[in-house]
Amino acid sequence: MTPELVKKVRILAEAAKYDVSCSSSGVSRANKDRGLGNAAGWGICHSFTADGRCVSLLKILLSNYCLYDCAYCVNRRSNDVPRATFDSRELAELTVEFYRRNYIEGLFLSSGVLKNPDYTMERMLAVLRELRRGQRFGGYIHLKTIPGAGRELVRQAGLLADRLSVNIEIPTERNLKMLAPEKDHQSVYRPMELIREGIAENREDRRKYRSTPRFAPAGQSTQVIIGASGERDHQILGLSAELYDSSGLARVYYSGFVPVNDYDDRLPRIKAAPLVRENRLYQADWLLRFYEFRAEEIAGADFPDLDLEMDPKLAWAIRHPEYFPVDVNRDDYRRILRVPGIGLRSAKLIVMSRRRGRLRPEQLKKIGVIMKRASFFITCGARESSGINELGPGRVRSLVLDKKKGRNDPRQLWLPFPEPL
Repeated sequence: MTPELVKKVRILAEAAKYDVSCSSSGVSRANKDRGLGNAAGWGICHSFTADGRCVSLLKILLSNYCLYDCAYCVNRRSNDVPRATFDSRELAELTVEFYRRNYIEGLFLSSGVLKNPDYTMERMLAVLRELRRGQRFGGYIHLKTIPGAGRELVRQAGLLADRLSVNIEIPTERNLKMLAPEKDHQSVYRPMELIREGIAENREDRRKYRSTPRFAPAGQSTQVIIGASGERDHQILGLSAELYDSSGLARVYYSGFVPVNDYDDRLPRIKAAPLVRENRLYQADWLLRFYEFRAEEIAGADFPDLDLEMDPKLAWAIRHPEYFPVDVNRDDYRRILRVPGIGLRSAKLIVMSRRRGRLRPEQLKKIGVIMKRASFFITCGARESSGINELGPGRVRSLVLDKKKGRNDPRQLWLPFPEPL
């Protein structure tokens, strides 16, 4: 690569790291003493296929010039930062060359807004056309759709990209207007609805004609910034649940607010991103999508924020002692699924295994149940220890937190296994 191209890559890949609409490590580690490997905070991110494979994506902006002046964005027009813009052929060839060298398996493309949303989308689509038709690139492409772009541009994007995303950013309209006066939620929901309709129509067309080109086969996602404004967790989870139901989103990503513009008085004064809160929201999101919880059960009017000391499933169980104990040998799958320490796979194995005989604690351990947690909430016919109704919610909470002592360090946060592409 030429020095000029290297400079563009550095600027535009660095500027893309704040968009977490695809999985990314965010780690920067330099290679020392002629070691093996190198982790950079920009350039390559990781996502996951439907079969669980980890794939590397070139995560980059087409341009970091932007028409908008959003308070929370490092690329806002009033910031004095190095600017750069790729030519469509230049970026397409860069992607293919990285692919040929086995650095990446796909592309995540976003951009600042140039002139207007339609103009920016057309520039981004030119990159995809060059990749798909000019370079005959068949790898994975995730395209960040620009809010406010027209119907036809969104339709073309769905035929060229594997996944589309439109970022909501700030959960409520009022706070979005305060931090980004030039934006509104309607410009986000409109393309979301167009993508949802396109996916549904394409599914019907493919049932009739298998040769019909696929439209955004990996679905759509969005990003919500956490901590830049005053929304409570129950508002954020309520929004996520509504989007899953109405727009058919594959994933909502939660991005802890990074204080990059600390001179702006509209932003909170914090030193670092709220990583623990971000982690709890991901865990709560998992409950929404896979564990059949409702948003108001996880965080509601009486408990508007998630408990930062324990995961939301355990917090729910401690608030509802009347639900327990659950008999793993008799109760149905949905009831077993709500027990802390029992995951999706463990719940299915319990239902299958008990057909051959009664399950005991030692068998549950082999299945994968975390008995140090689940023992307070289950019975196997003959209880071996006191449960939540005997000990009381407060005592169970203190016992569980004692066992977890030292595991709430932000450096040791557990994040759920990423959603398949």
